[in-house]
Amino acid sequence: MALAESEGAKGVLPSKEGEILQRGGEELQLYKIRDRLSFCLQSVDSASDAISRLTARWQPRQTKDITPQAIGQNSALFEWQLPAQQVDAALESLRDSPEVLYASHVYEMALSPGTYLYLANQLTVQFTEGLSVMQVEALAQPLGLVRSHSLSGDRNTHCFFVGPNARKNPLKIANELTRYPDVLLAEPNIIIETASLYRPSDPRYPEQWHLYHRGGSSLAPNSHVSAEKAWDITRGSRAITVAVTDDGFDLNHPDFQGAGKIVAPRDLKHRDGLPVPEEAENHGTAVAGVAIAEENGEGIVGIAPGCSFMPIQTTGFLDDASVEQLFDWAIEQGADVISCSWSPASVYFPLSRRISRAINRAATQGRGGKGCVVVFSAGNANRPLAGKVEESGWPQNLIRGLTDWLSGFAVHPDVITVSASTSLNQKAAYSNWGRNISVAAPSNNAPPNMALSAGVFDTGPPIRQALAGRAVLTSDRTGPQGYTLDDYTGFGGTSSACPLVAGIVGLMLSVNPDLSAREVKQILQVTTDKIIDKDPDPQLGQKYGTYDKDGHSLWFGYGKVNAYQAVKVSQARALSDRALHQTITATNSASTPIPDNDPRGLLSAVEVSDRGLLQDLKVFIQAEHEFLGDVSFTLLSPSDESILIQSRTLGRQTRLQRTYSLVSTPAIRRLLNTEIRGRWQLQVVDHVAGHTGRLKKWELVFGI
Repeated sequence: MALAESEGAKGVLPSKEGEILQRGGEELQLYKIRDRLSFCLQSVDSASDAISRLTARWQPRQTKDITPQAIGQNSALFEWQLPAQQVDAALESLRDSPEVLYASHVYEMALSPGTYLYLANQLTVQFTEGLSVMQVEALAQPLGLVRSHSLSGDRNTHCFFVGPNARKNPLKIANELTRYPDVLLAEPNIIIETASLYRPSDPRYPEQWHLYHRGGSSLAPNSHVSAEKAWDITRGSRAITVAVTDDGFDLNHPDFQGAGKIVAPRDLKHRDGLPVPEEAENHGTAVAGVAIAEENGEGIVGIAPGCSFMPIQTTGFLDDASVEQLFDWAIEQGADVISCSWSPASVYFPLSRRISRAINRAATQGRGGKGCVVVFSAGNANRPLAGKVEESGWPQNLIRGLTDWLSGFAVHPDVITVSASTSLNQKAAYSNWGRNISVAAPSNNAPPNMALSAGVFDTGPPIRQALAGRAVLTSDRTGPQGYTLDDYTGFGGTSSACPLVAGIVGLMLSVNPDLSAREVKQILQVTTDKIIDKDPDPQLGQKYGTYDKDGHSLWFGYGKVNAYQAVKVSQARALSDRALHQTITATNSASTPIPDNDPRGLLSAVEVSDRGLLQDLKVFIQAEHEFLGDVSFTLLSPSDESILIQSRTLGRQTRLQRTYSLVSTPAIRRLLNTEIRGRWQLQVVDHVAGHTGRLKKWELVFGI
């Protein structure tokens, strides 16, 4: 496809001066909103009287106070909606008013319809190296710009505000500046309304406080996992599979529907592919909903709705062979995360070598050697994962005296063990604790319970006080079966905290599938919120809610998980790790003339014979042209992907010698994980007649 066609489709080519926004190395086409204008008053103090006088004259249909920090602390910005035929006259009148600092049209981005852009009275301008502050100010002064300060850490970039002598708005001044040979970048400061963080449309999502909340009864600030900010980065990828191992799953539930949602289901009890519940097997449906319930406009949503779901029904027994089957199935079928909300019905349960090796095999050999991330619930007895407690008060003195406790699964070094915090950022009364707790996650609050035998639960000394905290809303079996009758249920225990962490891991791997299981655990632990609970345990009287010198708490591990921080760090590591990959260089050094005013442009090619999936790419371009503002550069990949590398933002510059990377040119990311072998081309198009130039050299440096 010719570049002119490609750019036209993307709305990049300017239609008239003043309607192109230079931002992030791109040209964004803007459209005027014909029935709106904005203006800035000199002073907030006099805004009320001034607005009354101005409004009385023009009688706008709507007046909106915008007033962001971007225009200065003592100024006030307003938007008017007027009949379209009155806007230009109103702008002229406002500009003549001594009370008005500046007035402008309101704009809309072609690539983002409905997003209104308001102009602030500021510009950021990057100049070529070597210009003094005096030279910069002399260059800007004829345009009516007044220098404010240099950008921190970048001595060649300066911030300006548009002074009273300016005859154009900041958008038009920025476009004019891009034609100056000493200007590399000119960006007006634009104002847009803050969008709320991503919120699912599922109607009962507002009840899912553990994902995100804005306060309320029994809700401490930040007792959630910051899901909405994490979802602004990713809501999960179908390429990442979360295996949930439990007693059975209602696979007909709406929360488990969707193209590609269910992967490799397995019933180890009946040895078939239908892991559906029988009788009172309600647990698995609720657990899975916390992790991966689909965003479908119904009911609730899981923390990782975009990830795929591998339901594995356990045998109900923890013998060596059953555990081996469970983990081997997950490995062989490509699970990335394995969520285990279960524990042995035993006070003391060390792992056999076979079981220990099965977990180790999953955590080190799964995912092609990167390791499946294995997540276990800590358990709900309010006892140490490994330690002694003086016991009394159990029915019939079944457990008494100094008792050794050991939960072999939860202390395995290759797993992430999850304890439970409450909606008040305190320890859940039931949550097991100890040195092996990795992280905590929000769940309900309730008395401890211990499975003394299959289906029989009991506890030690009774708790006499009320236990504050909200339950976690999740999926329930549909119809009359299940915990409730309405397909959704309040849930809790470390059984709920565990899949919440497993789902967060799914989000982390969605942005960085190269993380090893060990790296995932490390990132989870260093990105937590250090919640503190100084109250004594209501059953045993202990106080373990603070952190030692290593940053670890016996109750909360390294802290309560923060989905946003974990995902953000995982994504950042993906970018930095690419520098460690093998690099391959392809160069074309043939100096070639650029056809003047030809939409087909120049096509310069390099052939890459090596194979590999692209993990990083740098594009170096060297060119000379009498007016580089006429020229654009587009990279064409062997898979016919077209990436605009340099748009027509170079103004009057005559020499280009620049390297473009994933950081400076985000569009390059579209090529990640594609095959590098084949014919790569650089298309150079001169869009305007009258100036000529040459492509001197270009080079690709691949990281694979």
